[in-house]
Amino acid sequence: MPDTILYVLKSTLAVLLDVLSLAMLGRAIFSWFDPTEESRFSGFLYMLTEPVILPIRRLCQRMRWFEGSPLDFPFLLTMILLSLFGVLLSV
Repeated sequence: MPDTILYVLKSTLAVLLDVLSLAMLGRAIFSWFDPTEESRFSGFLYMLTEPVILPIRRLCQRMRWFEGSPLDFPFLLTMILLSLFGVLLSV
């Protein structure tokens, strides 16, 4: 019984990580076409992904990492962390 519960929890978390990763990828791609994020779809992706990115964004701002960089490094760091969590979850 505990193995079944653990399997269901790991599977659910893996699906949520996959959905979040796809939403972040969609946000990155969609930002090329709608950089102001004025469309509903872009707003939805922002609403879905920004709560995950925000802690890393605040940490980078507080530590003054990547100041003046044209790239969104907190976004990239979040993608890397999500990938690592996915790998650790599959082990």
